[in-house]
Amino acid sequence: MEVVRYPDMSDVERILQRPAQSVEHLREPAMAVIEGVRREGDIALLRYTLQFDGVSISSIKVSEAELDEAELWVPSALKSAMEVAVKNIETFHAAQLQGVEKIATMSGVTCWRKSVGIERVGLYVPAGSAPLFSTVLMLGIPARLAGCPRVALCTPPNKSGSVHPAILYAAKRVGITEVYRVGGMQAIAALAFGTNTIPRVDKIFGPGNAYVTAAKQLVSNMGVAIDMPAGPSEVMVLADSTCNPAFVAADLLSQAEHGADSQVALISDSSSVIAQVQKAIKQQLLGLERKEIAAKTLEKSKALLVKSKDEMLGVANSYAPEHLIIATKDAEQLAERVTNAGSVFIGSYSPESVGDYASGTNHALPTAGYARSFSGVSVDSFVKKITFQQLTQEGVKNIGKIVEVMAEAEGLQAHKNAVSLRNSL
Repeated sequence: MEVVRYPDMSDVERILQRPAQSVEHLREPAMAVIEGVRREGDIALLRYTLQFDGVSISSIKVSEAELDEAELWVPSALKSAMEVAVKNIETFHAAQLQGVEKIATMSGVTCWRKSVGIERVGLYVPAGSAPLFSTVLMLGIPARLAGCPRVALCTPPNKSGSVHPAILYAAKRVGITEVYRVGGMQAIAALAFGTNTIPRVDKIFGPGNAYVTAAKQLVSNMGVAIDMPAGPSEVMVLADSTCNPAFVAADLLSQAEHGADSQVALISDSSSVIAQVQKAIKQQLLGLERKEIAAKTLEKSKALLVKSKDEMLGVANSYAPEHLIIATKDAEQLAERVTNAGSVFIGSYSPESVGDYASGTNHALPTAGYARSFSGVSVDSFVKKITFQQLTQEGVKNIGKIVEVMAEAEGLQAHKNAVSLRNSL
């Protein structure tokens, strides 16, 4: 990690500038795939799966028998771990459900809002260098709690043409039975516009590589909603002299191993802490199976030595990290002052990994600084909120004059008449 000592706060944004993640150069190939799927449907899906994934598949949809059989291949320990994760994720997300509360804004005028599950949602689950079965839980559980009538899941096949059993087991566990062995840009196109096998959806969720991101951005401009802008995963750790350097190193490495384009940053007011963390990183890196990937990430990572806790927090709020770990003596107090972050982990015993899997919060979070304006996935992501109003005859009389005056001032005579006619009876 490159160490930057006492940077000017006005220069922090430049120092921590994320590598350009533009997908402009991928728009043309992504659009070609999208148009191919729109024209040829399933035939295009089979062709692109062979072209991009290097596997020839005869069936796009995963059968019920395959879903049932997957359970036999998932170790008992993993099943037990998933059960705990499912319980925690359900508990946290169920608390987000909102009942209908009717509000009388004035006598005879009642208004309320009702959450209705999006009718058709599509979940994309990557399965390249690692089968992200945890993403099935993070997306499938809130979708079910939101009451979405139809949930379709797309995930790439492996070289044998099958889907990883852990992904299938997780899908069935959360009630998803509509699973398709198709990935990449072609999966996004199929979910967006439909084929003979895959019906189209109204909103697409899930992470993916730069090609998937480009496809999601394109279909979002073509009338299909997506969860949020996406980018490489990232973590920022704020650490003072009370932190455990080995813990901090482990947290940075846990994110660095995601991919060579991941972003990790350490912000500290102690030069000793930075040195100890760097030493611990070198030691722990040797034992990682994905050490080459993590090492590439670390090559472009930064450690900033700043003057105070206020500066540490200022850097964090300016950067707006996907994951923010606060490993300081006053972690709870600093956490209260966080304004830009996807998810916050408070104290030395709150590793980011628990949020990725089982604490209950969602791991589908805004990256690339979008935490300044976007929230992570929640039950709200899977619903639309419809407003209702109901007026009695007394209510129309009570509010009528107000509407008539305002409508007339805007020159909308028909708006005024809609009220005036009712009050003339």
